Amino acid sequence: MLPTLRQLQYLKLLVDHGGFGKAAEAAHVTQPTLSAGIQELEKILGAPVVDRARSGLILTDVGEAALAKARVILNEADELVQAARSAGQPLTGRFRLGVIPTIAPFLLPAALPLLRTRFPELRLYLREDLTQRLIAALKSGQLDAALIALPFDMTGLDSAHVAHDEILAALPANHPLARQDRTRPSELEEGDLILLEDGHCLRDHALAACDLRPPRLSDTGATFAATSLPTLVQMVGSGLGVTFLPSMAVAAGLTEGASIEIRPLQAEDPTREIVVVWRSGSIRGAEGRLLAETLREA
Repeated sequence: MLPTLRQLQYLKLLVDHGGFGKAAEAAHVTQPTLSAGIQELEKILGAPVVDRARSGLILTDVGEAALAKARVILNEADELVQAARSAGQPLTGRFRLGVIPTIAPFLLPAALPLLRTRFPELRLYLREDLTQRLIAALKSGQLDAALIALPFDMTGLDSAHVAHDEILAALPANHPLARQDRTRPSELEEGDLILLEDGHCLRDHALAACDLRPPRLSDTGATFAATSLPTLVQMVGSGLGVTFLPSMAVAAGLTEGASIEIRPLQAEDPTREIVVVWRSGSIRGAEGRLLAETLREA
């Protein structure tokens, strides 16, 4: 015998809600029904999934392994249903899209009205997060696609191109480098370079595109890092240092009102590639490509 989707759903709800009562309520069944479903799952697996001898809800090792597989199987089943409902009518119904924070506020305002007009039946659920966490959610089935920037490890992923986004130098208005038409990356490295915090892929893309090393701690043990692009702009505008900004953010007006000068970089290819990615073999891959095509127009 194999576990049923319902039994796997009971296990997932049990963990998500932390107890049998709340899990049964979420499943719209009685608590005895849910408990019986968990017991049947344990019979099929040949081992308990929940340790009932202790206070609170604690999964056994078998339960932990079963839960990990259950999440994947349930997400795949849900994806199957969503794809079947939208067969012949792509980008209808629910579509869960992850977007990194250095893209979301600059591309989505132009893209969302176009998507709404072109695909009126689309219910787009957006999640903004760092690349690593979005890809983990994508591979576990919690997202249908993600809008990220390359280069990135694409193992197990397929992608469709959206745009090339130039990386620019951002300088305080009174900075000596602002008098030049173009800025050499090595000059930025010598000028109190401020970057986003670790985890933001733009930081790595800018350093790699300019063949630079991450800035070292100062002699006092202090260094500056920003949590977001708006914060980064404010820091540069206040004269604390120099930085890199993506051209899409500048074009969207991020630096308006700030005492900042923008200059192109004198480098071989100071760009990042914006792409839509999805799990290799996903039945929603065609929709990922269609989404990328629409985003290109935006």
